Amino acid sequence: MNTEQDDLGFIYRKVKSGDVFIHHRGILAATLRGKKAVTFITTMDTAGFAEQQQVMARITGNYKRGNERRSVQHVKNID
Repeated sequence: MNTEQDDLGFIYRKVKSGDVFIHHRGILAATLRGKKAVTFITTMDTAGFAEQQQVMARITGNYKRGNERRSVQHVKNID
């Protein structure tokens, strides 16, 4: 069952050549080719929706690390 919390806005598309395109909120975020594409498709075939979203987030680098709130208070970010 897909919930709004699980949906991070990622979709992927496999093309005839074997390449995989990962889109985040409609914008191309990553292209996988060769062994990486094969591994990715194998992972997607066995993963649930929420896990698929997390895998795509990690591949593209579009995921929160949990320290965003603290980084605002960092000495380098204070005017």
